[in-house]
Amino acid sequence: MREKIAAFFDLDGTLLPEPSLERRFLASLRGSSAIPYSNYLRWAMEALWLLPGGLLAVQHANKRYLAGLNTDLVFEHLDSVTFFEEGIARVAWHAYQSHEIAVVTGTLEPLARMAAGALECELEARGVTVRVHVIATQLAESRGYWTGRLAGEALYGAAKARAIASWAQEQQWNPSQSHGYGNTALDRDFLCAVGRGHAVNPGRDLATIANQRDWPIWHWHQEKKLEAHSNPHCSPEIHSVEGQA
Repeated sequence: MREKIAAFFDLDGTLLPEPSLERRFLASLRGSSAIPYSNYLRWAMEALWLLPGGLLAVQHANKRYLAGLNTDLVFEHLDSVTFFEEGIARVAWHAYQSHEIAVVTGTLEPLARMAAGALECELEARGVTVRVHVIATQLAESRGYWTGRLAGEALYGAAKARAIASWAQEQQWNPSQSHGYGNTALDRDFLCAVGRGHAVNPGRDLATIANQRDWPIWHWHQEKKLEAHSNPHCSPEIHSVEGQA
């Protein structure tokens, strides 16, 4: 089969302005008292166990606050997703080139799929029908409830590059001709795993790397809010709110 070119987009801070989807989700859960106090204790104990692996492991791999919660809570606590308007336009550009589109993110897979669905609907509204693949941190489930454990590894740092390599081989995507978009130095590994890296609103560290490797640097600021609960046939009314981030 012919190899395909892909465009891989990080979500939080790249296609989506901060705060991250998971932080928004956590804040909503806490505000509605959906997280039992025992889960905070579970999170603290897990943090102590992960601490020898560094603070990044504590930040990205500890999902014990979700233990025992119904997976349908995603639909109750995330009703919209805010994208960078320029990011949507860039995704559309890749789609027009017949490139495969994928989001690769450390956020929770159900949140990433909701964002991907909203993005697909916005692209269809622009006359582009494309499937947005999702490569995200997966959670273990049992009978419709999260266990608070990961099903695999948390996707940050080198783990993103490994996930892309696995997907590229499975889907017959050509990494050397593919594009990658990220916003922090933690995205360096996955941007180096593709032939064409792009830095979006980078901090000093990633900007330095981008200049060394001659990667394009993008500055995206306009925001657009999309409905998270996308219609399977992509026919919802989409209301936009644009302005400076």
